[in-house]
Amino acid sequence: MKKRTIATYWSVVIIIGTAFLLVAGKALAQWGPYRESPMGFGMMGGMGGMGWLGVILVLIFWALVIFGLILLIKWLLIQTRSASSGSSSSQPPSLEILKSRYARGEIDKEEFEEKKRDLLS
Repeated sequence: MKKRTIATYWSVVIIIGTAFLLVAGKALAQWGPYRESPMGFGMMGGMGGMGWLGVILVLIFWALVIFGLILLIKWLLIQTRSASSGSSSSQPPSLEILKSRYARGEIDKEEFEEKKRDLLS
């Protein structure tokens, strides 16, 4: 099997499995010990009695997920900025400084050419 067909196969399996859990989950929640529960099928009864602890843990989980996404986005932005600034100039920074000094008139053409040959050799 090719890699593409294996990836397609597993994608279909994951989609069908997720759909089954989403659709059948509500039906399965009414089967078993929860049917006889005095609390019914409500949210706290369905969570196995975790109550507020479960709510707090879920909030902490999502806060960590959001924090991680923010850090990932910041890191990606820093990486793309450094990659784009590094590729914009193919010349070494010393040559850029030399060009700016020549442009400001601090050095003459002969000195510029001499220093340029030294830098590029």
